Amino acid sequence: MKAYGKRVWLIPDAFLGSESKNELVTHEAVCVINTGDADARLDFTLLFEDRDPVTGFSAVCGAGRTNHVRLDKIRGENGETIPYDTPYAILVESSEPVVVQYSRLDASHAELALMTTIAWSNE
Repeated sequence: MKAYGKRVWLIPDAFLGSESKNELVTHEAVCVINTGDADARLDFTLLFEDRDPVTGFSAVCGAGRTNHVRLDKIRGENGETIPYDTPYAILVESSEPVVVQYSRLDASHAELALMTTIAWSNE
């Protein structure tokens, strides 16, 4: 199958909330589709308003597959987690062309809220 997508993606508005008032858990996901013939290694750099960027988070999206990378479950190379209740942005760098979508489920109120958007790439 033909490989569609780009290798660099930006998600400017990320926020991993800590509160959940439903059976569903508040979370974010970086959703990736890889239509190519090779597995894609995904490296995530987190950018903050008040601190240095954080690296060391990664995932793999198999060839001809999708991967919904739950950001409340991902661990960095030293076991660190993404901080809760802190605005940040995400730089996604892929070894292969992929398409990236960002989703946030907010379960902090009685009513659920879902936000999703395609990430931005100018490659």
